[in-house]
Amino acid sequence: MSFTVLIPARLASTRLPRKPLADIGGHPMVVRVAQRVAGSGAERVVVAADDEEIVAACRAHGVQALMTRRDHASGSDRLAEACVALGLDGDQVIVNVQGDEPLIDPALVARTAALLASQPDCVMGTAAHPITDPAELHNPNVVKVVLDARGRALYFSRAAIPHWRDAPAATTLPVAPVPLRHIGIYAYRAAFLRRFPTLPAAPIEQTEALEQLRVLWHGERIAVHVTADAPGVGVDTPEDLERVRRLLR
Repeated sequence: MSFTVLIPARLASTRLPRKPLADIGGHPMVVRVAQRVAGSGAERVVVAADDEEIVAACRAHGVQALMTRRDHASGSDRLAEACVALGLDGDQVIVNVQGDEPLIDPALVARTAALLASQPDCVMGTAAHPITDPAELHNPNVVKVVLDARGRALYFSRAAIPHWRDAPAATTLPVAPVPLRHIGIYAYRAAFLRRFPTLPAAPIEQTEALEQLRVLWHGERIAVHVTADAPGVGVDTPEDLERVRRLLR
């Protein structure tokens, strides 16, 4: 199927300044991400940047990039602007890959995009993988998702869901259904992505600090691809950056 990958890139970062331009083996990180996802079969890969320095770095390495406003409240707002600039609309599929995921699996990108072809009643697709460590289930920094019978999201939470009421011990993981860790990759129908920033924020979104809950709050559906594999290392801190550099050497 045909789809476009959009990579939002913001120069300011509190934990790792100028993160998109961090050098990884002679290439800026955001360029590494774009090169990686090019293997997904995407029709095109475009970086949506908030600074001309990012745009110039991408173009110097043959990566398509465009400028977006600097004052966007979220990555979704930035993608919606890019969507309009690129003339993407209707049922065209857009996959949002974060600019700090230089080790993302291209196959995961393709499978997330394919969700919207197989589930036409869904406006979004995303991914998850099984949790095997009880500490992750109870960690509020790990986002969990529970699914319905057709593999669509019922709810996302920082809490331990599903909660096993009769668990023999606090460290025992539920067996059925297996708890799932949400992976932060999203596929959108272009028309919905353009509409998303106009939807009022949901109370549950604000309580959990999870933007995807706005979609469910407004009655839309999100399809979820469950993969057996955890995603590659993302880059949030200088320590993460050094780890990725070592892995890519």
